[in-house]
Amino acid sequence: MKTRILIDKLHEHIGEEIIIKGWVDVRRDQGKLVFFDFRDMSGKVQGVVLPFHKEAMESAGEIRPEWVLEVKGQVNKRPDKNVQADKQNGDIELEILSIDVLNKAETPPIDVTSDGREIGEDHRLKYRYLDMRRPRMQANLRNRHKVIQLVRDMLSEHLFAEIETPILTKSTPEGARDYVVPSRIYQGKFYALPQSPQQYKQLLMAGGMERYFQVARCMRDEDTRGDRQPEFTQLDMEMSFVGEEDVMALNEELLINIVTKLYPEKKIQQIPFPRITYKDAIEKYGTDRPDLREDKSNPNLLAFCWIIDFPFFEKTDEGKWTFTHNPFSAAKPEFHDALMKKENLGEILTTQYDIALNGYEIGGGSIRNHRPESLEKVLEILGYDHETIWKNFGHMLTAFSYGAPPHGGIAWGLDRLLMLLQNEDSIREVIAFPKTGEGRDLMMEAPSEIEQKQLDELGLAIKPKK
Repeated sequence: MKTRILIDKLHEHIGEEIIIKGWVDVRRDQGKLVFFDFRDMSGKVQGVVLPFHKEAMESAGEIRPEWVLEVKGQVNKRPDKNVQADKQNGDIELEILSIDVLNKAETPPIDVTSDGREIGEDHRLKYRYLDMRRPRMQANLRNRHKVIQLVRDMLSEHLFAEIETPILTKSTPEGARDYVVPSRIYQGKFYALPQSPQQYKQLLMAGGMERYFQVARCMRDEDTRGDRQPEFTQLDMEMSFVGEEDVMALNEELLINIVTKLYPEKKIQQIPFPRITYKDAIEKYGTDRPDLREDKSNPNLLAFCWIIDFPFFEKTDEGKWTFTHNPFSAAKPEFHDALMKKENLGEILTTQYDIALNGYEIGGGSIRNHRPESLEKVLEILGYDHETIWKNFGHMLTAFSYGAPPHGGIAWGLDRLLMLLQNEDSIREVIAFPKTGEGRDLMMEAPSEIEQKQLDELGLAIKPKK
């Protein structure tokens, strides 16, 4: 394999013969001269074929955009009058000596050199492997990696361990509808895909891990929209022996570091982030995810805020009690007795804390119930009888009975945060292979039917739709 130089390193090789490998971005034939713009994962550079390089000129005649090439050339400085200071490598040019075609390309069904906003989304998603070649998508996906890497490094410095949790798990009533997976071996029984790692991360705390995080895939069978997908990614974390202030301080530090180190062009409106009670947010802004930007026309202004002091319970349309976030949160200490006595339920506040950014909720968490009797009491208030509680949550109650530490955590909607940082209007723009707004994968043509043989192995039959 011949040594390859990345395009963004060409300045280190002025006057030298080098090899680059990548795609033809643009081809311009001016008769005696043929110009190419080449691109790889690091950037773009202009190359030119001069008439006395006959073999290269013969190859240049057939080459078209999106062909994949290995190019040997000499890196030359451009004359001052030809310098394009506003472009990457605008002061150098590659004098092409030879070309080796690694793969030809059909004419792409979509333009990959624009920002893509003029192209219908269905078309872009059908040819996503082409769509992600465009500079905007490259930036979105590479910056997503940088954010995740920064978080991994920071949390590791804070003694967190990155731990994977199962994808095939148990269906429990946590709010959203589960995606379920039939078992072939145990016919008539089903796994559920995780809505979040909530229970597993609490069990990790019971296991003495103390500090856990995960870039976690989560699946919820609910209606989609611009900032929601059937499957999405959370930055999930849990910590033992902490209170609300500890979790909020660490996450504020993480978010500030992401912005200052990776998005220096952006300004955080207020540090420390303001804190607003749920009651005040609803009364003043009419929402628990207010947009506090002083100048909403400035896309680089970031107004973070914490929402705290959430009510633990609220009434359903049927007049029953339900949780406002999840059943695993702990009541604030001053409301613990009322919880255990089931008194004044509408007045009980929980240790929930959400973080909002520019009108979006980007994360939420709480200090958890780590005592089995407290968690069981919450489930009783939600209307579950003793048998149902132990059927669905017996593993949690049993684990907590063996000395689980106090713990709490948070989960970020990573896709939603990246959408805002990249100035996009939809989380689909920061996900490599997203679903449509209707939950379809147009590229893979999913969901799809399965063969009768597979249905038979699973002991399933398709009921005709009325």
